Amino acid sequence: MLEVMIDNKDGNVWDISDLVSSFQWKTGRIGKASSAELQFVKGGIYENKSFRYSNGDILRVKKDGFGVFYGYIFSIDTGKDEQVKITAYDQLRYLMSNDTYVFKNVTATQVIQRIAGDFGLKVGALADTGHKIPSMIEDSKKLMDIVCKALDLTLIATTRNYVFYDDFGALRLRNINEMAVEFVVGDGSLLYDYEFKRSIDSDTHNRVKLVRDNKESGKRDVYIAQDSANIARWGRLQLYETVDEKANAAQINEMLNNLLKLKNREQKSLRLSAIGDIRVRAGCYVPVIIQEISINQYFLIDECTHTIEGADHTMALELKVI
Repeated sequence: MLEVMIDNKDGNVWDISDLVSSFQWKTGRIGKASSAELQFVKGGIYENKSFRYSNGDILRVKKDGFGVFYGYIFSIDTGKDEQVKITAYDQLRYLMSNDTYVFKNVTATQVIQRIAGDFGLKVGALADTGHKIPSMIEDSKKLMDIVCKALDLTLIATTRNYVFYDDFGALRLRNINEMAVEFVVGDGSLLYDYEFKRSIDSDTHNRVKLVRDNKESGKRDVYIAQDSANIARWGRLQLYETVDEKANAAQINEMLNNLLKLKNREQKSLRLSAIGDIRVRAGCYVPVIIQEISINQYFLIDECTHTIEGADHTMALELKVI
């Protein structure tokens, strides 16, 4: 059962569960606030005359007692007919602002804590990423991009992958290994359609070249790792990046090998249409079994969209192999 509440922040909390004709909840794994979009009919004969809704009001949604979405209304679409569409985002929406930060020897966790504290965001359980980032100088950068950069640097240095999201009103950071769902999506289980794609067209690299400015020699130090077999198969697909001049050779070689390990493979993506389970969101690991295309493995959910219309609940999943 869907429970939809609007808090006007003036002491009035409205239960509009019976008015809502459709509800859609979208989550993304990297750099996106989750969004909630709902439609309802205004001006019903049983509607309280004091009922109001404005941008900035709190929208809270539960399903069967499970906290789905807690966020803030950002747009209201209405016209001469009786349909109203409301769009709301969770706290991550407030990380789309720009600011300047200088960090030295901090973890990605500490980056999140600092920014969240400065912008008055509510913080829940944050995993300790452990890895100390030597320095980050971010001038007039989007706050979300700064957080994502800290997590990317942690991934490259440690191969540990974290998901940053809003968990029903509190910021959360979790290792993806802790987010496996306990059921299968596939043949005979929830699935009713799919699309499968294998590609080397984006984010695939079989040669990694890192360079570091060396102030002592006045030259650039160059570090290269490559997979000759895959270069013979696909052609040379090079990733070129500069690294912090304070990084030592051991750190750069570790980064080099980690990048090659992460990038030197086909990118496989799978799009599933399935019966909805509200526990599923972007960042979760989900086991998928589809015999027709010989798939029997875990996938990481990049994007997840739940749609609820009356008694029908479906979900669309964009998946990625890690």
